[in-house]
Amino acid sequence: MTPDRALRASIAAATGLALVFGPAAGIAMADQAVAVDTVFDRSVGLQGVQNARDVGGYRTVDGRVVRTGLVYRTGQLDKATPADLASLGERGVRVVDDLRTGYERAVAPERVPAGAVGNWNDVIGHAPPQTLVTTLTGGDDLYRAFVTAPGANVAFAAVLRDVIEIRDGAVLYHCTAGKDRTGWATAVLLTLLGVDRATVTEDYLLSNRYRNAGPDDPLNGVRSEWLDAAFDQVNRTYGGFDAYARDGLGLADADLAALKGKMLA
Repeated sequence: MTPDRALRASIAAATGLALVFGPAAGIAMADQAVAVDTVFDRSVGLQGVQNARDVGGYRTVDGRVVRTGLVYRTGQLDKATPADLASLGERGVRVVDDLRTGYERAVAPERVPAGAVGNWNDVIGHAPPQTLVTTLTGGDDLYRAFVTAPGANVAFAAVLRDVIEIRDGAVLYHCTAGKDRTGWATAVLLTLLGVDRATVTEDYLLSNRYRNAGPDDPLNGVRSEWLDAAFDQVNRTYGGFDAYARDGLGLADADLAALKGKMLA
């Protein structure tokens, strides 16, 4: 077996195990899962879908608030119960953006609520094999690939454009665990809206709480240094976040104004 095929076999095995068994239960919450303002309960409370929460409720540096009920983030939807799908439909979810690879979608086929449109925006399917191995386990290299991998910018930009363009209803985006690709998508969205970096990081680390991840559990949890690596790569590649939004994600000033006009109160 060639090295490339061996790596891809490892990816398939690791992904299959995670999809079958899911996150380990009963593990102590990671120290990184710091407290966030809990006045607004972000949990969507689904039975068969992990890490499901509303992206809104945060305050921006200029004192505005990210609207709730417009954008949701979750783990994969293949085990969503009929009640889960009905709940998402009642919340107005009209677009579902799947950030997974083709292999992940084959192992765990997508499900969407009635009346919703499903889009496939593969973030790292064209990344080098050694990066694909870390799809479920996180790490600096994976997060840097969110900025540099072929197709990654197009995938994340497509989610943002769905948020901007949908006129009646909400957008939901997800990957497999709802923590890495989904975590970066959320970090990008909140940063574009003007939420400060510390709060963005706190929101990102909530995945440790929602997935019951221990401090040495990269399969189920996240680490702040991973998110830092993605922001560092933005600076290395584009010279700053504003340039990343413009030159990497292809968002014009009018797009950003529309995004803020829709998402901020």
